[in-house]
Amino acid sequence: MTVLIDPPAWPAHGTHFSHLVSDTSLYELRTFARAAGAPDRALDLDHYDVPAERYDDLVEAGAVPVDGRELARRLGASVLRVSGAERGRASRAALAARWSTLGPAPEGSPAHAAAPEAWAAAGEDLLNRWREPHRVYHTRLHLAQALDALDVLLGDLQAAGTPVDPLTAWQARVALWFHDAVHDGEAGRDEQRSADLVRTLLGRPTSGGVLDEVARLVLVTTDHDPAPGDLAGALVSDADLAVLGSPPRTYERYTAQVRAEYAHVPEVSFRVGRAAVLEGLLAGGPLFRTPAGAERWQASAEANLRGELADLTTPMPG
Repeated sequence: MTVLIDPPAWPAHGTHFSHLVSDTSLYELRTFARAAGAPDRALDLDHYDVPAERYDDLVEAGAVPVDGRELARRLGASVLRVSGAERGRASRAALAARWSTLGPAPEGSPAHAAAPEAWAAAGEDLLNRWREPHRVYHTRLHLAQALDALDVLLGDLQAAGTPVDPLTAWQARVALWFHDAVHDGEAGRDEQRSADLVRTLLGRPTSGGVLDEVARLVLVTTDHDPAPGDLAGALVSDADLAVLGSPPRTYERYTAQVRAEYAHVPEVSFRVGRAAVLEGLLAGGPLFRTPAGAERWQASAEANLRGELADLTTPMPG
């Protein structure tokens, strides 16, 4: 593993910035950055932005200086790169526009009674949460990908002649915005606190069952086991898990992001815990509960999970 750094040539905030990257391991990159005193908040999906004043320190700590073109080439050839298109869809501006368009209530249905100003404030709060510095996988990129996956599923249902009613679609979209809004690495508790946040940010006495359903859908992501006939739950669960059925390179990037997010966990403990998660997913029946999700992602997800599990259970060198 080699950590690379380019010259501080990118102007911002009254100084210039370098990029600090790895072309093989986000985990090693995060470990190096923390040891060298670079803050977690400096990570921007696939690289750290570090100010000019830190350049010499980071080189002395072991970062290999290369020119900007070489750094871009090395990162671009790796599985860790986040493309410009992905970065654009995950940007604060793009997601803020999606939240604004989603609005406080679906067209043609009873409003859930969040005032426009409260809706806007909730969106700002959520966007801040999705950019918390400890996150590496559960970032705005995952949010954008989950929302895109839901749109794909809804489009498939529409094409099949079974469109989802606007209120259900709206509740599913809002649930995805909230589903990892609290992410402290505490399974079960994170989902419950995320569900509670629905009422905290959006609720008023007249909201009734509309927001109760959103909170319930957030909780579906605790075990991804919606009941038979729970279409809304299946949509949310499938959209959240869609990354498992990604092409192999995208899946490899996902696993690298997950490992880096848990950089504080020792390697052996992580491998044991992660393997248990994968075994549970593979033993729990179909991963995807909508026909469209199963057709699109089930086979590739099983292959991805089994491949990762084989890697995790292969004895480590030494």
